[in-house]
Amino acid sequence: MYNRSLPKLIWYRLTQWVIGGLARVYFRFRRRGVANMPDNGPVVLLATHQSYLDPLLIGCFMPRPIGYLARDTLFSGILGPLIRAYDAIPIDREGGGLAGIRATLKRIKQGDAVLIFPEGTRSTDGKLQPLKPGFIALVRRGNASIVPLGIAGTFEAWPRGKKLPAPVRISMVCGESIPPEELAGLDDESLLALVADRLAECFGEARELAGCD
Repeated sequence: MYNRSLPKLIWYRLTQWVIGGLARVYFRFRRRGVANMPDNGPVVLLATHQSYLDPLLIGCFMPRPIGYLARDTLFSGILGPLIRAYDAIPIDREGGGLAGIRATLKRIKQGDAVLIFPEGTRSTDGKLQPLKPGFIALVRRGNASIVPLGIAGTFEAWPRGKKLPAPVRISMVCGESIPPEELAGLDDESLLALVADRLAECFGEARELAGCD
């Protein structure tokens, strides 16, 4: 299993406790199915993406620390120390991101759980977007399990263009883990379709739990 340094692990757990506590009050946060996350071993956590709130809240309410992907430009700015403290993986979008892909694959092979948003960017209308297939190579080469996750209410709380998040109920639902043995029997098209179906199920359940419908 990927091992974070003790100071980084303490910082991660402390911010989980503080931000998670605030989210339970401000967003009346609910979660379901987090026990589906494997306790150890390589995992690619595939989540729906509605808002800037998504990575923050997902990380706060998962039972094991997760690895984040972040633009490399953020590492040198005012947020740099904070992002490095979370052991985030730098991604160079302008240069094609090959170094970031290699670093992500290395982290997965080391047994970390890495969060990826397969839609590629935040939704503009609160609906699910078509998935990009880039995660498939990481999953296969990293021999990782997939955990689908739907998070709902974050679009209503903090959509694009809004300055501050509103106190809207937010919920998160994790689907059953898909082990590498099951994934190995699927071609890429079937795997992409399976993930799309599982994410839609999790997102629908999360919307119901959040009272979005």
